[in-house]
Amino acid sequence: MIKVILCDDHAVVRRGIRDTISEAVDIQVVGEAGSYPELRELMRKTVCDVLVLDLNMPGRGGLEVLAALKDEGSTVKVLVVSMYPEDQYAIRCLRAGARGYVNKAGDPAELVGAIRVVQQGRKFVTPEVAQMLVDTLSAPETEELHASLSERELQTLQKIASGRKLSDIAEELMLSPKTVSVYRARVLEKLHLSNNAELTVYAIRNGLV
Repeated sequence: MIKVILCDDHAVVRRGIRDTISEAVDIQVVGEAGSYPELRELMRKTVCDVLVLDLNMPGRGGLEVLAALKDEGSTVKVLVVSMYPEDQYAIRCLRAGARGYVNKAGDPAELVGAIRVVQQGRKFVTPEVAQMLVDTLSAPETEELHASLSERELQTLQKIASGRKLSDIAEELMLSPKTVSVYRARVLEKLHLSNNAELTVYAIRNGLV
């Protein structure tokens, strides 16, 4: 039996995933968490094979959780599920230690298959992600500037480019306005830009919004 923990801040989404998984006789959901603190507490007392992790959560996001699990020496296999397009986050997640990446809008059967693949110690990638990996290997050894951004910095960039105010971004990410301002400053520095208008142009040109 494959033991699975679900981590997503939306209870309705967790229920949908749980209902999908329940149809598989070889997979059992042994716990659920809505945030990183809840996940840490749950994993202290619950053994699992696969962690199904949402990418966009308040507080610590998915990429930060992957980094924390790696730092803690956790051996749990992580499958990331997200509403974000694969071309924006899949490779970032795989590089951060995830075993696979599944889009929430995809076929439910794909999620079940991905859990089985990940539990076996293999990587799960869709044909689209596989092609991106091939393209990455064959591309010149130059990285786009935004590849150096952290998850929160990238989210800040995308939200600014979408027209959000810093106060709105802070509320959405459950951060202080001062913290969001720091992220904005870091983004401007890393991308060699000067203002929000230039950030927006950069995001559009690079398909980030």
